Amino acid sequence: MPKKKTTRKNLSHDDKRLTNTLKRLNVRDIPAIEEVNLFKDDGTVIHFASPKVQASIAANTYVVSGNAENKKLQELLPGIISQLGPDNLDHLKRIYSTYSNEAPENKAEDDDDDVPELEQNFEDATKEDGDDDDLPELV
Repeated sequence: MPKKKTTRKNLSHDDKRLTNTLKRLNVRDIPAIEEVNLFKDDGTVIHFASPKVQASIAANTYVVSGNAENKKLQELLPGIISQLGPDNLDHLKRIYSTYSNEAPENKAEDDDDDVPELEQNFEDATKEDGDDDDLPELV
């Protein structure tokens, strides 16, 4: 029976290879990046908070490393509106339509509690009163 060859992944070896490849591409650190958001076609966002960002403009290569979270677009609103492009406009429209479709049902129930109905016309009430003595005189 032949021996079965097992391959072990050596992560430190992979890291060294990646580091050497990035050095050959002349990748440099970009400081002071607070967050990176990668927008996916399905409306989700890969969100990096305080990532390490490196770039080589000449090689058109960007490296973003750190803790990534998959989030829905509406979780990051309104803070990321300035980062959105025309590709995300459809997702925003869908989110808006979802909220606007829910709003009339909730609004009809809540309107009665928020503002009382007007029982009389205030202009008519002041005309009927006729007592202008307590109003200050405008000069």
